[in-house]
Amino acid sequence: MPAVYEQYLVPVIFRPFAEDLTARAAALRPQQILELAAGTGVLTADLLAIAPLAEVTATDLNEAMVAFGSTRAPGAVWRQADAQRLPFLDGGFDLVVCQFGVMFFPDCIEAFTEVRRVLAPGGRFLFSTWGPLGTHAFEVALQAGLERAFPVDPPRFLQTVPHGYADPAVVAADLAAAGFAVEEEQELTLQGRAASTADLATGYLTGTPLRAAVEERGDGPAVRATIIEEMTARLGPGPAIAPMTAYVFRAAA
Repeated sequence: MPAVYEQYLVPVIFRPFAEDLTARAAALRPQQILELAAGTGVLTADLLAIAPLAEVTATDLNEAMVAFGSTRAPGAVWRQADAQRLPFLDGGFDLVVCQFGVMFFPDCIEAFTEVRRVLAPGGRFLFSTWGPLGTHAFEVALQAGLERAFPVDPPRFLQTVPHGYADPAVVAADLAAAGFAVEEEQELTLQGRAASTADLATGYLTGTPLRAAVEERGDGPAVRATIIEEMTARLGPGPAIAPMTAYVFRAAA
């Protein structure tokens, strides 16, 4: 999964936002950076480039992602870690960053409380979360393809997980409950550019947790062909360019 995720999804979906988050991080001039849910290291590599004197520790719950990411961004210290039980001492970092990972935390308040614990006083927590599903044109097309392929019981992974933490008021309340002061909250829409809808479908169907949900329902060539056909009807064969909306938060410990 990490290799497929890196090849087909990272350049299209995650790199545009990684560049934005990196610029925000650079403005804070961090010295000790902790990244949560680092995945294959797209943001990690950018952080190393903009803060060459900083110490960057990259973590992910998935050991396969840690193994892959450590080859992509070897300048960071990579560790497998659960965001709700971070294996670090109190106050050891001045910046914690997380790109599109908080939606996967089972208990965001617990995870945010851990983030605050490992931040030094005045340290910052910088992260992004997706907006509602309807604001991500690629995934609107993908969900339509899933519903066409599985009209009785389509997978709802996109709505419930990646786009399941899409109310900024809820996010801000969770941060406050964990003891953070929200300094900035911004809605950000960027363009994704995919070489083809077939590549994009391959990335989602084989490089994300959506894979398991599809396989449970009878994955096969006909299913994938239906999904690609629906996505192509909505996005064109490629290159496909579409808007994606996220929320970016900066909070102070």
